[in-house]
Amino acid sequence: MDNSTTGFILIVDDNSTNLSVLSQALKQVGLKVRMAMDGVSAIKIAQQQSPELILLDVQMPGIDGFETCIRLKANPSTQTIPIIFTTALADTDNKVKGLSLGAVDYITKPFEEQEVLARVKVHLQLRYLTKTLEEKNTQLQQGNEILEQRVSERTAELSQALQDLQRSHLHLVQSEKMSALGQLVAGIAHELNNPIGCLVSNLSPAFEYVSYLTQIIEFYQQSYPEAALKLEQTLTEVDIEFVLQDLAKLLNSMKLSTERIKEISISLRNFSRSDATAKVRFCVHDGLESTLTILGYRLKAVGNRPAIEVIKDYGELPNVECYPGLLNQVFMNILANAIDALEETLPVTPQIRIQTTVIDQYVVIRIIDNGFGMLPEVQQKMFDYLFTTKAVGKGTGMGLSISRQIVEEKHGGRLNFISQAGQGTEFAIALPIR
Repeated sequence: MDNSTTGFILIVDDNSTNLSVLSQALKQVGLKVRMAMDGVSAIKIAQQQSPELILLDVQMPGIDGFETCIRLKANPSTQTIPIIFTTALADTDNKVKGLSLGAVDYITKPFEEQEVLARVKVHLQLRYLTKTLEEKNTQLQQGNEILEQRVSERTAELSQALQDLQRSHLHLVQSEKMSALGQLVAGIAHELNNPIGCLVSNLSPAFEYVSYLTQIIEFYQQSYPEAALKLEQTLTEVDIEFVLQDLAKLLNSMKLSTERIKEISISLRNFSRSDATAKVRFCVHDGLESTLTILGYRLKAVGNRPAIEVIKDYGELPNVECYPGLLNQVFMNILANAIDALEETLPVTPQIRIQTTVIDQYVVIRIIDNGFGMLPEVQQKMFDYLFTTKAVGKGTGMGLSISRQIVEEKHGGRLNFISQAGQGTEFAIALPIR
């Protein structure tokens, strides 16, 4: 790990296994580590030699992590040391409490090594940037014009570095949107291919049949008595009865194909609505149907996996005030995840059940799959930013995080899930009618 610090990281945990795991992970990337098994020892070490960063367990005998943090922040010699809490307590109240005491971040147990290293690296870089800015500001106050110019140039570089970090964050968010767009385009290409292919293959014989009919009519018009024999011969050669019957079938097939194209076009238009400036009245069922149409190619049988059965249990719903385009993005994320889960577990009869109802002035949409479900450790991180169980390149870990933001922050609703290993997963979206 490329870091700009020469100090050490202090790990505080009453569990020797946790200390060993964290210490080994950090040392492997070239970081110096010191350890303590209680809050009192940690405070003593920090006062003797200031660490660059403290990984502090919340639940410890004696003084717990929160009290240890309070004492460190109360001491001028240790109050600027960044503290990251490490805890199995992932509820919002504990996170808010820790951050309000001055912690800079949270790492949830059990540890994910790559997550720990990523967060440590970010906060070491931020501390380095902060120290550098402080040093340069001091030089600005004490230095001459040349020194001021150098500090200005360095400050501009650091500012650019911060802007680059912000751009990287925005790029990650955009990547999730592009991932959804990729699914959208793939679905459209697949669904349009069959009806267009039908039109192309049927148009050629249709034109040929029309040509035959034209020849017969021309012969008939030239001379009825004299051309009777030739007309009869022509009718026999082209099998006029079959031509007339099959022409009707071909034209009807093309009509059905064009109707299918129109249906897909309407679904696409409904799905990609961008009513983001003001909420509008919207039929939730229209959004679900549009999303299912776009994902239709993924519901079909593929290889060893049978077709996924979609069971619709729609209730009588009023239109809701919402941002349709954003809401459709939520449906896309959850339904696509359900399909992914079914493709990974391959149940005998893969099913997705969609239920809609009204409960206490809320429209509730439940999306239930009969896949394997999720293990408890996965459930704890399901809405965490950048958390994903998918292979590299197949997901950015922001779909559900963004979906919860859309439902809860944009619409004042709720997005929850219930899952049990071996029994599938159910996501519930509750939207206020007004």
